[in-house]
Amino acid sequence: MIYKSYIVENNLNILKEKVVLFYGENTGLISDIKKKIKTIYTNCEILSYDQDDVLKNDEAIFSDVINISLFSQKKVYLISQASDKLLDFVEEILPKLEAQNIFLFSGILEKKSKLRFFFETSNSCGIVPCYADNEMGIKKIIQERLKGYEGLTTKIINLILENSNLERIKLNNELEKVEQFFKDKKIDYDNLEKLLDLKINEDFNVLRDAALLGDKLKTNKLLSDTVIETEKNIFYLNSLNQRLSRLNEINKLDEKININTKISSLKPPIFWKDKPNFALQSKKWSRSKIEKVQKKTFEFEIQLKTNSMIDKNILIKKLIVDVCNLANS
Repeated sequence: MIYKSYIVENNLNILKEKVVLFYGENTGLISDIKKKIKTIYTNCEILSYDQDDVLKNDEAIFSDVINISLFSQKKVYLISQASDKLLDFVEEILPKLEAQNIFLFSGILEKKSKLRFFFETSNSCGIVPCYADNEMGIKKIIQERLKGYEGLTTKIINLILENSNLERIKLNNELEKVEQFFKDKKIDYDNLEKLLDLKINEDFNVLRDAALLGDKLKTNKLLSDTVIETEKNIFYLNSLNQRLSRLNEINKLDEKININTKISSLKPPIFWKDKPNFALQSKKWSRSKIEKVQKKTFEFEIQLKTNSMIDKNILIKKLIVDVCNLANS
């Protein structure tokens, strides 16, 4: 059955099928749906895989899915990067499914995709196309997330909308900054404009990119020159994590493919001005190195949210230095 993404996002419980495929260009929406699945299935064991993991261990995973004990916890499987290569696995396991749920996630699937065609024509599976958000949808998300905040005017909504560039991931980052900064739930336009200031945000991205390239001289200079604002530390972490996630997407693609072709295949696309830096960074960062930094950013975020006594600016600068050193390791 084909479902509308906005209906599913509002009520995941309408999905009655044991296997459901989410696909499309809206990676932010797909990420939000993954989080909601984990929230809804709190009493289940959540197991996350990439397609490559499944294909390399298909017998073990197949056995794990179909062998259910009366005393074992129900399991929910999240499989990312799904493509036509996974179709045989789905067809084989579908008739044997009882209590377990499998959610597949993919980028854009063309109409000729065998996986997409199978799910669209199957009476036993669900499929949810995740298209790009429009202006009306973004405004609705802003209003819902900031419901209960004083001073939420049309002017403020439009400012956040403009900054998001109709991208769900960027929107979530902007809304998280608002929630972190306006803890009293009173928003005023002037402070919001400073918080979302593009010049300062772009300055940090230059610093981030220098560190990811392992350019020690430039990183040290930018650490002195760049304004690091305490209330934006969550934004800085998100900016770093987003770039690491995009670099990880490159690592998952076939090594034989030309780097420019790999970058052009990414959805959402890398901004054209950003491509040269991104290509150079991709040569520096393996999956294992990315995992090390992501572990550091996770620990840093916990410190930010739990320890009000620490000097947060020193921590973010130390993190940048660690990233720069690791890029050259």
